[in-house]
Amino acid sequence: MVLPVTNAPEETRPRRADRAVPPRHGRRKHHWGVVLPAVAGVLTMAVLLSGGYAAYAYNRLASSVTKVDAIGSAPPAEDDVDGRAMNILLVGDDHRPDNATPEQLAELSTETDGGATNTDTMIVLHIAADGRSATMISFPRDSYVDIPGVGKGKLNSAFEYGTRDGGGESGGAKKLIATIQGLSGLTIDHYVRVSLLGFYEIVKQLGPVNVCLNQPAKDAYSGVDLPAGVSELDAKQALSFVRQRHGLPNGDLDRQVRQQYFLSQEARKILSAGTLLNPVKTTKIIDAIGSSVETDQGLDLLSLARQTSNLRPANIKSATIPILGTPTIYPNGYALSVVEVDTAGMPAFVQGLVGEPPAYTEAKAADPASVSVTVTNGSGVTGAAAAASAVLTQRGFQVGAPGSSPTTATTMVQYPVGQEAQAKAVASVVPGAVPVQSTTVQGVTLVLGTDGKTPSAPAAETAEPTQPSSPAEPSEEAAAPEPTEPSPSSTAVHEYGQEGVCIN
Repeated sequence: MVLPVTNAPEETRPRRADRAVPPRHGRRKHHWGVVLPAVAGVLTMAVLLSGGYAAYAYNRLASSVTKVDAIGSAPPAEDDVDGRAMNILLVGDDHRPDNATPEQLAELSTETDGGATNTDTMIVLHIAADGRSATMISFPRDSYVDIPGVGKGKLNSAFEYGTRDGGGESGGAKKLIATIQGLSGLTIDHYVRVSLLGFYEIVKQLGPVNVCLNQPAKDAYSGVDLPAGVSELDAKQALSFVRQRHGLPNGDLDRQVRQQYFLSQEARKILSAGTLLNPVKTTKIIDAIGSSVETDQGLDLLSLARQTSNLRPANIKSATIPILGTPTIYPNGYALSVVEVDTAGMPAFVQGLVGEPPAYTEAKAADPASVSVTVTNGSGVTGAAAAASAVLTQRGFQVGAPGSSPTTATTMVQYPVGQEAQAKAVASVVPGAVPVQSTTVQGVTLVLGTDGKTPSAPAAETAEPTQPSSPAEPSEEAAAPEPTEPSPSSTAVHEYGQEGVCIN
């Protein structure tokens, strides 16, 4: 028997009485929810409220933006890895408003959705404490994650779970926020949500946005038909551009690149004099945002404007959480295409974005003889932890019994608060390892990743220590010089807001 494969979240599809998930048949509707309307709304609000129309814009927005009780209890202060930085969860869903007219739906090349609320776009906008830089962190909708109170499921089903049993939109927002906080370790400070139609209206009022492609793109599913080079997109073309996944090598993951790139270029448009110095356009943009954006009750638009007053497009970066692959799994006997998240490597990824804790930066490496360390193997190479433990013992560390770890791409030195000096001693002999403060370890722990980083042998050694068997020998990579503060190797951070940037 051939099992059906689906990209839809199984939790939001109708269930049979035996709780098995029925397969989908026939042609699927073309959903547009993967667009990124919320970022456009946040950037536009921040810019307008910091400009010459601040008082006018604030009053007009405050009376029209919908507020929802979205932020639940925050994690303990000691678990907040980025201090005074601000994290805004930006959500774009595929919901079409009940009052959308047939003409509006036709303009969007879509149809009614039957009340679906899949959150197909989820981005954490991480704004540095000084407001001078920001990173858009994308969370793939098909990420197979732990949903609090539910179990394993696709990330884009968390919101729908929260709406059940009278939870409504508030419950959906809280469930999604709890899921992303548990996955990333970041504390979500605020929440912004915009529907499909909202994105369209905001982009329509902003006016055409230029994009640049390295090669032509044509896709009948999304409606994209663009030449290589620079193209000027109207609102309808923008929707097609950010929803394309067919014809792209990595499908939904490459679609995220399209979204990140478009929003970075859109930020350039928002900050242009032609937008900010045009009072008619400014008013139309404000009205489009006010009628489209839903925020948490505590989001102070003026405070946001003050924090981002010095933010420039070139300082807005884009990243995607680290993943290990896109396997097909079989829950309830039905094939399900998912994104496997590198959960073990997530702390290193986040720290690469927010920076090292000051206590670690200021610490001096401890004497190895005073340091107890345990090695766990997340590399997938048999015997790697034992081999690394032997080298650390040779270097004078007190080494515990080796253990195992979930597979991770990044080699890390994890440590609890207060053991920064001990962690720095271990990191100093593992070139390329990323030191990560963690609340899940009791002592310093070296987690070996698939990047091949491993402890270097003492200088006095004349023979190479025995290495575990591996499909690919990592010895040359391990010996290569590394920067003192390496960025996570499991993901790439891009700067799409620069002038003249083109993508594939």
